Amino acid sequence: MGELNETSQFLIRHGLPLVFAVVFVEQMGLPIPALPVLLAAGALSAAGKFSLLLGIVATVIACLIADALWFYLGRYRGNQVLGFLCRISLEPDSCVRRTQNVFTRYGLRGVVVAKFVPGMSTVAPPLAGMAGVPVGQFLLFDGFGALLYGGSLLCLGYLFSTQIEQIGAAMAHVGGGALSLMAGLTALYVAYKYWQRRSLLRELRMARITVAELRQKLEAGENPVILDLRSKAELERAPSVIQGAIHLVLDEVEARRNEFPHDRDIIVYCSCPNEATAAKVALLLQRHGFTRVRPLLGGIDAWREGNHPMEVRTQIITNTL
Repeated sequence: MGELNETSQFLIRHGLPLVFAVVFVEQMGLPIPALPVLLAAGALSAAGKFSLLLGIVATVIACLIADALWFYLGRYRGNQVLGFLCRISLEPDSCVRRTQNVFTRYGLRGVVVAKFVPGMSTVAPPLAGMAGVPVGQFLLFDGFGALLYGGSLLCLGYLFSTQIEQIGAAMAHVGGGALSLMAGLTALYVAYKYWQRRSLLRELRMARITVAELRQKLEAGENPVILDLRSKAELERAPSVIQGAIHLVLDEVEARRNEFPHDRDIIVYCSCPNEATAAKVALLLQRHGFTRVRPLLGGIDAWREGNHPMEVRTQIITNTL
């Protein structure tokens, strides 16, 4: 029981700073889960060795500070921030896309929802900043989400303190081997996801078309099918598309691929910093027999930087393809 006592004593002595630090680090995007610490702190509060109220306050303050930093980075360095998050993510672009979809469906309530979804809690604040959400509204919803997040986990620890103590005692009885096994399994999971990410990126390395090449095709009178694959939230934020492009969300491509011609170039683009979404769709179409499909190098950001023609979005109509 020595190991359990040492862990408990450490949490008792440094409970509030530890809760604040772990929540802050988690909200900044590092893979250090706050859930075990919050549950343990809640269990200690049931024994009168930790203040439940101060724990909730520390959690809310940590969330607000971290999220305010991400919010302002998103407001003034939006695309760079998303590029950084996609580069460090174990699932390139998917977390950003999921968070954008949550914003489309729930609006500012998505900030609250994101608090309970791993990964999304870090992506939501910069997206809110990019969307021009007023600071006061963001902090209000973010603070409410942090209150629900911290309060629910600490209260769960309080309510199930007996069970948590039993689990801790069992782990202490097994000894350091249990913690080593958990650490090993976590490391294996992270290694697997990293390998999966690298394999995906290797598979997605295909011939891209540059913005200059696409512009030449359009000026030469060619009529490629251009698909804008951005999320609805991203399109609402920036409603212009590449001239002649058709907007489709990712889930619509498979269902509507029969509308695409096989005898014309198909150019796909997104706003993903590493173009993973566009490349995935290109691979999907290639596997269905479309041999003339290519992702746009640099996506829509590269097109904008070149000041090439854009227009208000259009809908997909079979007879226009």
